[in-house]
Amino acid sequence: MLVRILTAAALAAVLVPTAFLSDTVVFPIVIALFSGMGCFEMLRCIGLHKQWIITGFSVLCGLGLPFASFYFPEQAFMLLSSMTAVLMFVLFTVALFSHGKLPIEQAGMAFLSLVYILWGFTLMVLLRRIGNGAYLYLMPFLGAWVSDSFAYFTGRLFGRHKLIPDVSPKKTVEGAIGGILFAMASFALYGWIVSLIADVTPNYPALILLGLPVSLVSIVGDLFMSLVKRRYDVKDYGKLFPGHGGVLDRFDSVLATATVLYLLCANTPFFAFLF
Repeated sequence: MLVRILTAAALAAVLVPTAFLSDTVVFPIVIALFSGMGCFEMLRCIGLHKQWIITGFSVLCGLGLPFASFYFPEQAFMLLSSMTAVLMFVLFTVALFSHGKLPIEQAGMAFLSLVYILWGFTLMVLLRRIGNGAYLYLMPFLGAWVSDSFAYFTGRLFGRHKLIPDVSPKKTVEGAIGGILFAMASFALYGWIVSLIADVTPNYPALILLGLPVSLVSIVGDLFMSLVKRRYDVKDYGKLFPGHGGVLDRFDSVLATATVLYLLCANTPFFAFLF
């Protein structure tokens, strides 16, 4: 427990200053490092980290795309889509010439999981660059961690029905409902705090409603990453954070919430003006 607490304090010591410096180069640097490490962790989990072409290209994308979205936000989505297509052909080409050493199913799993990581971390940065981004970029972390934490506590107190026991035996339906409700409430509370600090008027109905899909995808993202670990018989994705695992163990659901928050806030009129 002491190791977990100390690690959490060290992680907070990195993330809190990064949050305050989100409009500077510090933000994409930190997110890019997490993104690159996340790509390597996933390839190691799947067993492809020694395929240097795949690993090199994936890690470079992980390091480069957050910078592209920060400095060239208008072109970032096109670049992200283009790199996704290139990644697909890199994986399939290596599989084609591997003489059976890289099964196409393994290449497909690598593509699916790497897209999840690259899009999640890149859109995390891009969320900061859209309108009202100064108030939006913290919401992926808030939604994921509040949903996860209160799903745990609610499940411990009221959990009776298992959610998906073959993937995550401890998660319950009651816990998931609790996580959703507290995530919705946390977004309303966050809007109120922002209104005290900045000269903005939060759209509380939109904030509360936004907590629903954010919490739902947070649960799905967490379960998906757990499913991958079970498939490859891995306890943790890495050891970067003692007591907590690797980058993907800490950011598994944040990647999902960042993606859905960007897509909703950047493309739907109802969620475009939260503040």
